Amino acid sequence: MKVLILANNDVGLYQFRRPLIEALLAKNDVSISLPYGALVEPLKAEGCVFLDTPVDRRGLNPLKDMGLLRRYRRMLKAEKPDLVITYTIKPNIYGGLACKAKRVSYAVNITGLGTAFQKQGFLRKMVIFLYKRALKKAKVVFFENAHNRQVFLDEGIIPAEKTCLLSGAGVDLSHYTPQHYPDGPVRFLFVGRVMKEKGIGELFEAMERLHAEGERCELDVLGLHEEDFAEKIVKGQRQGWLNYHGYQQDVRPFIKKAHCFVLPSYHEGMANTNLECAAMARPLITTDIPGCREAVTPESGILCKPQDAESLYKAMKTFLTLPKETREAMGQSGRAHMEAVFDKKKVVEKTVKALEEALG
Repeated sequence: MKVLILANNDVGLYQFRRPLIEALLAKNDVSISLPYGALVEPLKAEGCVFLDTPVDRRGLNPLKDMGLLRRYRRMLKAEKPDLVITYTIKPNIYGGLACKAKRVSYAVNITGLGTAFQKQGFLRKMVIFLYKRALKKAKVVFFENAHNRQVFLDEGIIPAEKTCLLSGAGVDLSHYTPQHYPDGPVRFLFVGRVMKEKGIGELFEAMERLHAEGERCELDVLGLHEEDFAEKIVKGQRQGWLNYHGYQQDVRPFIKKAHCFVLPSYHEGMANTNLECAAMARPLITTDIPGCREAVTPESGILCKPQDAESLYKAMKTFLTLPKETREAMGQSGRAHMEAVFDKKKVVEKTVKALEEALG
């Protein structure tokens, strides 16, 4: 078959979907439609045909979005794919609408509900309205956690028989391997977009409190600025508790040095960074929300309340009181949980099987 993948950025597609793309390339021609980025070239080297497609990931301009819809419709006419696979909200909605109009088979991936579903209001109603129409003819809709799937069922967006629940994108257990637990003062690690909805504000507040109390701990932050936290980053670096490293293509050296991974996110589909750090035998502190809590067992990490700096501070404070042996055992328990539930090979096999069944 000729498979076309619609996405909004190269990083997520390469880092989390490459094994699936490799499986698809084994039997099919694969084209990828997304904005150009540094990781497009490795995807092309795998055998993908690249279609440069601007996508305004966070904008709410309806004229730009209608332009994306028209671009997708022209693309389908020119490329004539047998199957379209979409990721993230705008490719899901506008790619789905285009596929429905052109009568092209398509499969949709709900990688998270996003900001629109966090509050009742016009934006939520509009997104639900669009999703109902965009997913109407989808062959299968993949979800990364049960809560997201239930929201779509409760809102009448999609019938249950068209859904498939995955363990997120899974984690490559041969790439993220267990590492010896480090000695020395505790190094907390955050990997992700530096933005409010990842809980970075609460994390900085908790670290400032710990530093003021004389706790011997530091925080390494990896990720690009999506919002303006520059002043707080400079302040944390000046105070000596923060090390900002920007975007890193390979996060494993930083995970290896870390004692604990912290992700106080507000919402997730399935937080891949939690899976990667647990796979490398590192304890987790993360929020008790769908898409985060699934990565944690009572033996492998600590859950805190979302959007609650006090709860996060207490979780980090508790972790600092634990002896090294307990922290190390938490990491080993996390690795075992990844092997049992989140093996990427099994996730890819389930995805390919669901696509084959949906297409008959």
